[in-house]
Amino acid sequence: MEELVGVTACLIGDMASRPNFGLNELDFVFSTLVVGSIMNFVLMYLLAPTMAASSSNLPAIFASCPTSHMFEPGAFGPVHRFGTFVYKGLVFACVGFAAGLVGTAISNALIVLRKKMDPNFQTPNKPPPTILNALTWSAHMGFSSNFRYQTLNGVEFVLAKGLPPAVFKGLVVILRCFNNVLGGVSFVTLARLTGSQKALDSGKTDSEEKEKLAVIVFVLLLSAAASGVVNL
Repeated sequence: MEELVGVTACLIGDMASRPNFGLNELDFVFSTLVVGSIMNFVLMYLLAPTMAASSSNLPAIFASCPTSHMFEPGAFGPVHRFGTFVYKGLVFACVGFAAGLVGTAISNALIVLRKKMDPNFQTPNKPPPTILNALTWSAHMGFSSNFRYQTLNGVEFVLAKGLPPAVFKGLVVILRCFNNVLGGVSFVTLARLTGSQKALDSGKTDSEEKEKLAVIVFVLLLSAAASGVVNL
């Protein structure tokens, strides 16, 4: 469900954040699809309770922290829960960097192959630098994805205790769709800021780009505030 619904929602958010709904930057969108598919699976696997049970031995500094996510049930203090957030953030950042390297290399290799098959084919944008794009994915996973998925686990835990199963499952789909759309938007924003995915000619003035960026940042802050209110 996370791969089918989650990656699709992420792509919608990604494309909606680009000029002409991403049609002029399909090479960047394809790179997001490849890397996002890899990381969505790994991220869900690392947060799963069964994964926590099979690998309960955390590094010594995090030994007393929840093993799955920061809202995991148990007698954990705020410091220990924050420790899980930090630990998972480091893990996700490493996963993001590795997946970013593999995914970017795959997408760039496929573009090169397409050029060999069709000499007249020209990409509309400069291919994203592999290392810089991997570092961007690392930062995105370590901060944005970590924060959103940790919060999502906490929200789902609260909802599961007070809602009928059918209603709960429906809300889970909605929440995860919204979460992945938000993830797609936040990655494009970060990629623009780092320069890892820069269109050759966006057709927009600097003031228009700054205005659009301000709107995106406002939506991200509003969503983060809403998530905090839900958890409280």
